Amino acid sequence: MKNCLFPVNFFVIIALLSACQAQKKEELTSVEDPISLFDGQSLTGWRIFRNLPNNSWEVADGTLHCKPFSDTEENFRSDLITETQYRNFEFSFEFKLAAQSNSGVMFRVSEDYEQTYATGPEYQLIDDEGYPGTLAEENKTAGNYAMHIPENKTLRPVGEWNEGKIIVNENNVEHWLNGVRVVAYQLNSPNWIERRDAGKWKDFPAYGLIEKGHIVLQDHGNEVWFRNLKIILL
Repeated sequence: MKNCLFPVNFFVIIALLSACQAQKKEELTSVEDPISLFDGQSLTGWRIFRNLPNNSWEVADGTLHCKPFSDTEENFRSDLITETQYRNFEFSFEFKLAAQSNSGVMFRVSEDYEQTYATGPEYQLIDDEGYPGTLAEENKTAGNYAMHIPENKTLRPVGEWNEGKIIVNENNVEHWLNGVRVVAYQLNSPNWIERRDAGKWKDFPAYGLIEKGHIVLQDHGNEVWFRNLKIILL
């Protein structure tokens, strides 16, 4: 009797192990596969920060387009945010700036505060060469705005598409530009706290401390386009 049951039990165990491995593989794939955040046709998955009135964002030619400030009609402007909130992720996107434009991508943003920048660290997007006025190095494209200077970056000219990426894993953050890592920092580290308290964010106590929040495309009153917005959950 034992001789008959052993092969049966053995094969049952093998089958169960195979099923578990398949389930784990499926779960891993579902997490690691990129999720598209923009279908190229609608604002599905996105909305205006705090549901404020807005007429600056539109879908145009397969892009998310932030229109420039209008001199001929009333402007209702605000940032565009994801419906979903995220904690750890790899967010990739393509962006194109008009001449003299300024924008940015923020993350872990809370709507409990009146401004997106009160909580969300920013991947800066700006016309480095043509923006009016003098720009500090940390306020140029791919920098952690008002905090960290991008290094070893190659930025394509205004009017051309660039590839950005933000990786957030607990307190560790990286900015990538056109395939190169240009910024790396650790939220709430002694160095980060020193930079925050010595600069623009000293009067924003929740800046960079929200553990889970929205991804934000900034409306700074200037023209910018986004496409191929994808996220990988970590």
